[in-house]
Amino acid sequence: MSHATADAAQTGPVTADPFADQTDFDAVAAEYDESLPAHVVEHYLAKRLAFIRAHTQPGPTLDVGCGTGQLAERVVGPDHPMTGLDYSRGMLRVMARRRPDIGAVAGSGTHLPFADDTFALTYCVAVMHHVAHVDAVRKTLTEMVRVTRPGGHVLIWDHNPRNPYWPWLMKRVPQDTGAERLIPEREILDGLVAGGARPLLSRPLGLVPDFAPRRLLPAFAALERVVEVVPVLNRLCAHNVVLAVKDGAPRSHGT
Repeated sequence: MSHATADAAQTGPVTADPFADQTDFDAVAAEYDESLPAHVVEHYLAKRLAFIRAHTQPGPTLDVGCGTGQLAERVVGPDHPMTGLDYSRGMLRVMARRRPDIGAVAGSGTHLPFADDTFALTYCVAVMHHVAHVDAVRKTLTEMVRVTRPGGHVLIWDHNPRNPYWPWLMKRVPQDTGAERLIPEREILDGLVAGGARPLLSRPLGLVPDFAPRRLLPAFAALERVVEVVPVLNRLCAHNVVLAVKDGAPRSHGT
């Protein structure tokens, strides 16, 4: 596909998003990457990248709600030409300064400005709880399926409502205002199915909290690996991770 340039993200109208005023991400863009400890951020970025490499196929990739592009810049490569979409032009400007090779598009997840069947992988991380409203969450999920190729993957990685840590943390970070809603796993699955995708896996992942000291990160990570595979304990993992495939025969596309 033809990627939007960083300059393109700064011009042109953005489809109105009735729920976008929950957080002024333009106002927090400059400090967003420092809102959590760097070693914890790196832990989760590595975890997400490993999951993408293990469970999805190469091809054009869309990061919905890419923010400053911290994950997108790790996924992008010759086999993963990357487009990042975000409603916040301020967040896109941060990404564009760091990685101008990532296509930057200003837009709303409820009205993705891409043709049907464009991407081999469409994903979002820690986005749905900002979308929040039931109808907007469902619309975003169906839009993500729409722009994904038949045979391509849709990945949703978001906060687990059953984890009691999130309400406390969300009071401390600048991007959360209290208007967010933690999305139940069932709602994500239903939205993907409504869009025409078939869930492949749904699992709780992650446990390392932001207060984990750097020196104790290996111990927390070891505990995380245990908790993730214990059926009762894993209900308290930090995130719900849902991977789906868009039904239909894969089409021949260039990357």
